Amino acid sequence: MTTDLKKLRNIGIMAHIDAGKTTVTERILYYSGKTYKMGEVHNGTAVMDYMEEEQKRGITITSAATKCPWKDYEINLIDTPGHIDFTAEVERSLRVLDCAVAVFDASEGVQAQSETVWRQGQKYELPCFCFVNKMDKIGADFEMTVESIRDKLVANPIVLHLPIGEASGFKGIIDLISEKAVFYQADKLGATFEEREMPEEFKDIVEEKRHDLLELASEFDEEMMELYVHNKDIPQDIINRAIRKGTIACALHPVLCGSALKYIGVQRLLDAVLKYLPSPLDRPDIEGHKPNDPNKKVAIKCDPNRPLVALVFKIVSDVHGDLNFLRIYQGRLKSNSRVLDSHTEHRENITRLYEMHAKERISLDSAQAGDIVAVIGPKHTLTGDTICDSKNPVILPSITFPETVMSMYIEPHTAADRNKLAEALQMLKREDPTFGCKIDQETGQTIISGMGELHLEVLQHKLIREMGINVRVGKPRVAYKEAIQTMAEGEGRFIRQTGGHGQYGHVILQVEPLMEDSGHWSKEFEFINKCGGDKVPREYVGAVEQGSKEALSNGPVAGYPVIGVKVTLIDGSFHQVDSSDIAFEQAAVLAIENALKKANPVILEPVMRLQAVVPESYFGAVQGGLMSKRAMIKNTKMHGNMRIIDAKVPLVEMFGYSSELRSATAGRGSFTMEPFIYEKLPEQLAEKIIF
Repeated sequence: MTTDLKKLRNIGIMAHIDAGKTTVTERILYYSGKTYKMGEVHNGTAVMDYMEEEQKRGITITSAATKCPWKDYEINLIDTPGHIDFTAEVERSLRVLDCAVAVFDASEGVQAQSETVWRQGQKYELPCFCFVNKMDKIGADFEMTVESIRDKLVANPIVLHLPIGEASGFKGIIDLISEKAVFYQADKLGATFEEREMPEEFKDIVEEKRHDLLELASEFDEEMMELYVHNKDIPQDIINRAIRKGTIACALHPVLCGSALKYIGVQRLLDAVLKYLPSPLDRPDIEGHKPNDPNKKVAIKCDPNRPLVALVFKIVSDVHGDLNFLRIYQGRLKSNSRVLDSHTEHRENITRLYEMHAKERISLDSAQAGDIVAVIGPKHTLTGDTICDSKNPVILPSITFPETVMSMYIEPHTAADRNKLAEALQMLKREDPTFGCKIDQETGQTIISGMGELHLEVLQHKLIREMGINVRVGKPRVAYKEAIQTMAEGEGRFIRQTGGHGQYGHVILQVEPLMEDSGHWSKEFEFINKCGGDKVPREYVGAVEQGSKEALSNGPVAGYPVIGVKVTLIDGSFHQVDSSDIAFEQAAVLAIENALKKANPVILEPVMRLQAVVPESYFGAVQGGLMSKRAMIKNTKMHGNMRIIDAKVPLVEMFGYSSELRSATAGRGSFTMEPFIYEKLPEQLAEKIIF
C-alpha cells in the first residue's frame, strides 16, 4: 500500500451503458501492468465483468474495484455499471471516491444515463474529467460531444486533445498543451506510441483551440493570468497547475479523446488522472457527528495517525462470511482487530483485510486513510454504516438510495426450498440496498421489488443459478404510491382497561400534502409538534411520530404507501397512570387513518424519463407507439440519420417495450429509462386497481 497519500488517486469510471467504460478499464489494467492479457467485453473475457450474468449479457451489473500502478502513483479504480437498474452500484461507489472519469460515446454525445451519473457525481462534488471514447466509430463527432457536455450537463469543458480524423479515419490525437501529434501502434496493442510534429492542416484549428484552453485555464492561476495577459509563453507545468486547480474546484472539466477498443489515448488518460485529479489530501474534510447527537459535528481528516473512521459502502456474500468493502477516511485498520459499528453499536471483529482486484484478493496486514479495501469479520454491519475506533465513536453521512419502482411475486417450487429462499432473500437484501422483499399479508406470498425488469431478472437468475433455489415468479408489477390533495384532521383514541394498569392515548393530528417546487408530491415525510406538554407530554411525541409513519405505510385507497405528507400534532390528552408509548403510537395510527380518508386521497404511479434513438424512417411509428402508452414527448432532434426522442412515460406502460421497439424499427432502435417522478394516476385506471 502506498504511504505517500499525494500519490494516491481514488477514481470511478462512469458512463451511459455501452459507452465503453469496461473496455477503458481493461486497457488501463493492461497498460499499467496489472494484467498481462487484455480482456474484451464482447468476448466475455473482461476482468472487471467477472460475474456469469455480466459475461453473458456483455454489461456491467456490479461495481468492481481494483488497484493499479501508473508511473510512481497508485490508482484505486472502480468500474461502475451504466444501466439505470443498477444505479445503486454507481451511487455507493461515487460516495466513497475522490474523483471520476466520465466516458462518452463519440457518436452519441451525452445520453440519458450520462446525465444521471453526472448528477450523482455532482451531488458528491466530485472533480471529473471527460474521455470521449469510440472516436473510431461511424458517426463519431468530437465537437458535437463537447457541445453536448456543455449544454446537457451544464459543465465547463476545457478541451485538451483534438482527434486526428474521425470514424474509420481516426489515427491519433493532438495534445493541445504540448502541440504534438501522438500516434499509437496497433500491432503492439497501443502499448507503444510516438510523438511527432502535428500535421500542417491542423495548425489553424490547434491555434484556435489552444487559445480557448489558455483563456479558460488562466482564470485559475494568477501567474498564468499574468503571462497570458502580456502574451508571453506559458510553461506547460504552469498550464497543468492551473487546469488542476480548476478541476479540483469542480469549475473545469478537461476533455480528452481516443478509442479504447483501438488502443488510442488511454495512457494519456492515465497521465491526466495523475495531473488533474485530486489525491485524498486534496479533498475537503468530511463532517461526521457524534452518535445520538447529530448537532455535535466532528471533522474527519485524511490522517493515518488519528482514530479510525471508515464507511462500509458495499457488502458481497461469501462462503467465508460477508465481504465488506470499506473506504478508510481517517486512521489505520489492521487485520485481527476489533472495531465499533457506530450505527448498530456492535463491536465487530476484522479477521481478514484485502486489497481487491475484481474477484481476486490480496491479503493485507493493515491499510490507512485514503485506501479502499475489503474485510471479512463484521456480522451486523450494513451498507452505509460507519466503522470506527470504539474510544472515539463517530457517524459519517450515510448513503441514500432511490426507491424501488417495480415488484413481483416469488415462491419456491418445494417446501424444502422455502427456508432456503427466506435466507437467500435476506442475503440479497444485505448486498443490494435497492432490493426489497416482504410478505403480502392477504395472500401470504413473498413480494420482491427492485429498480426495473432487468434488475429483477438478474436477481432471479442469481437465486436459481448461484444459490440453487428453484423458484416461480409472477409478472412484474409497478410500485404505486398514494398521496393526499387537501388538508384534514383526524382524532385517535386508544383506551383499554384490563384491570390494574390500562392503556390511554389520545391525539388529534392534522395532515396536509407536502409538495415540491415542481408541483409534484414530495417523497419526504414531515412531522411537527404544536401541542403543549400539558396535553401530550414530550416523552410520548416520538411514539406519535412513529405511529404516524406506520399508518402511512398502508394508504386508504388501495393499501399502497402514502408519500408527501406533513403531519402536525395539534391536540390530545393523557392519563397520569395509564398512558404509554404503545398507547400513543396506536392512537396516532387511528388518527392518521381517520384523517387520510378525509384528505381526498389519490393513487400515484411512477413516471420514467425515456430516451429513444431510432432511424428517422421509423420515427412516426415509434412516436405513435409511445403516444398510445400515455407518453408525453418532450423533445426530438436529429443526430445524423437517427432521431433522438426525449419523453416521459408511465412505467406500467413500458413492460416488454424492448421487444416492441425492436420489432417497430427492424432491430435498429434502442432506448433507456430512469425513474423521474410520481404523478396522479388517471381516475379510470385507478378504478381498475381498486376494484
